[in-house]
Amino acid sequence: MMATLTRSTPITLAVITVLVAAFVAAGVGLFKLTVGGAIALYFVVWWTLLFAVLPLRNQPETRPSHVVPGQDPGAPVAPRLREKAIWTTLVAGAAFLIALAVFPLTGL
Repeated sequence: MMATLTRSTPITLAVITVLVAAFVAAGVGLFKLTVGGAIALYFVVWWTLLFAVLPLRNQPETRPSHVVPGQDPGAPVAPRLREKAIWTTLVAGAAFLIALAVFPLTGL
């Protein structure tokens, strides 16, 4: 399933857009946020969690023939950024809705 969603950048962006719209709509509808406030809060949560998701499941290049001079020795072989963008969107959506349920942010 994830391989299908991350096959190309336009598909990945479409999936992320639909998910973000759903989470923002939930924030507006269920928790009475303004659209701008919901987008701003979701963006902050997403951007913060991106840095937590980026290092997950990275394997450095270990084949000496594939290492380019000047390359960082810890650079991942396959960073899977599209997959991580979708996972970040899902995790940020859950964190966003939990934060809205825990903290009274009505009218943000």
